[in-house]
Amino acid sequence: MDFDFSAILLGLTVLFGVVWGLDRLFFYKSRKAKADAAGKEPHEPVAVDWARSLFPVVLVVLVLRSFVAEPFRIPSGSMMPTLDVGDFILVNKFAYGLRLPAFNNKFVSLGEPKRGDVVVFRFPGYLCEDGGKLVRSGDQSCADPHAPVPNQNWIKRIIGMPGDRVEMHGDQLIVNGEPVAADLIGPYEGDPKRAESRLMLEMGATVWNEHLPNGLGGVVNHLTARMPNYAVPPPLPNAHVPLVVPQGCYLAMGDNRYNSTDSRWWGCLPEQNLAGKAFLIWLSWTGSSVAFHRMGTVIH
Repeated sequence: MDFDFSAILLGLTVLFGVVWGLDRLFFYKSRKAKADAAGKEPHEPVAVDWARSLFPVVLVVLVLRSFVAEPFRIPSGSMMPTLDVGDFILVNKFAYGLRLPAFNNKFVSLGEPKRGDVVVFRFPGYLCEDGGKLVRSGDQSCADPHAPVPNQNWIKRIIGMPGDRVEMHGDQLIVNGEPVAADLIGPYEGDPKRAESRLMLEMGATVWNEHLPNGLGGVVNHLTARMPNYAVPPPLPNAHVPLVVPQGCYLAMGDNRYNSTDSRWWGCLPEQNLAGKAFLIWLSWTGSSVAFHRMGTVIH
């Protein structure tokens, strides 16, 4: 089962606020008057005492997580070598505007993603055909086009903006007719005791420094991994992904280019699914110890 922690926080905030507010409006005065008449201190019911104590705490946590920064844990190797499994990251929640917690509807626009940004988003679902129409499904095989889409947060890198012409042929990324340059750094080096690293070592993965134009005259230099011995991802464009990125959508890919389920499979990322911009690794857990050298790393 997928839990939406923001929805839980919102529900608790509303519950505690309503209990406390109703007590103050309708019951507190009479309870205090009776206590004063008896020469005693008024005693709050247990439920009201808990609501009064917890409401401000839960409210502060909700506001911070919804509008300032939210922690996430990296669950897979799709963003290796930039982000490793077990990295705990912070996500800027106001970089792309303020959104209502749980509902994710934007009510204040503060900015838009740029090419090269590492973004966290709600998984939109796989593109499947149903009666001649494309629908979003939680079933990657599309055997059940109406399978519910899991409520999950994913992380990828923006490589295509609305209106961009994006192509991917093998290892070569082409944006608006210009091949994106990348320099070979060398063979991937990782811990063979960890499953994700062992796979990359066995497949002979190599690490590259990609120079992705950000669309503003600058370049985002970031690491990617290639391991063509592992799998051959779909090219871009393909049957479900057009050459030109639709308006209100972005193309997103993992830095582990041969081991990332991304826009090449499920199409464009709708703008309303964005959750924020990843900017910092604040903790990294290898499974048996803390990787202190990764703590405090700024995400590029």
